[in-house]
Amino acid sequence: MGNFRFNSITPHPLLSAYVAKLWIFESTGRLPTSERKLIVPNANLKLTLTYRNGIAARVGNNPFLQRENELTLTGLIDTPVTLDPQEDADTGTIIVEFNPLGAYRLFKISLDEVSNQIVDMTALVGTTVKKIQSQLTDAATPELKLQLLQNFLLKQLETATPDAIFDYCVDRISSSKGLIPMATLEKATGYTSRWLQKKFAQNLGTSPKNLAEIVRFKQFYQAYSTGTPAHQLKQLVYEYYYDQSHFLRAFRRFTGTTPTELQNSVNELSIRNFAG
Repeated sequence: MGNFRFNSITPHPLLSAYVAKLWIFESTGRLPTSERKLIVPNANLKLTLTYRNGIAARVGNNPFLQRENELTLTGLIDTPVTLDPQEDADTGTIIVEFNPLGAYRLFKISLDEVSNQIVDMTALVGTTVKKIQSQLTDAATPELKLQLLQNFLLKQLETATPDAIFDYCVDRISSSKGLIPMATLEKATGYTSRWLQKKFAQNLGTSPKNLAEIVRFKQFYQAYSTGTPAHQLKQLVYEYYYDQSHFLRAFRRFTGTTPTELQNSVNELSIRNFAG
């Protein structure tokens, strides 16, 4: 399948601690009907500029439209997403994926307001974004748009305020690959589960437990996307899940299907997006 591609870009060094991926997605038209058009949750929030054509997305059962030259923020997603170009025409999109430590530093909003949603940034931030969105529209090339977008993020970073407790918890969840018990975080920080949940809702848009579940599944799906042999994938299932039924519930939750159904379908968009 050659009608779409992801071009990976190295982010500015000052952004690299908070930007998990920086992409340009290009397509020569809508994706084939045989393609699932699936994006699996990966614990990253996304800033998207659709500079040519638009993107029609469905988050769970909810439709969203990312219009041409619109800057949008996709909150923390914990359900499968499908997407396709809005029109059957050439499409170009810049995607900045923030790791869980990134978005709260750059955007002074409560991120629980955008969880499982794709929201126009002008509605969230207002005048500042209207100005940069106008500049992005006028920029003649994707390279110039990238430069403007990164300059905007660097400016946002100047006023960033780190949250040490939140950062510590995210680091522990990440380093444990989602296996750390929530009671361990409570004991290590001295804060109650309820307090930590409020902190995570503000800074990420989900609970620490839910983040751990996404991170845990990410370990398996990352291996699946990079072509890990079946016998090794089976070992991963029992490394991260109590039993097969526990794994299958997680698999259906994050992909909307079963392993067999997914294996027997065309799933190149998801694999390329996750494997990069």
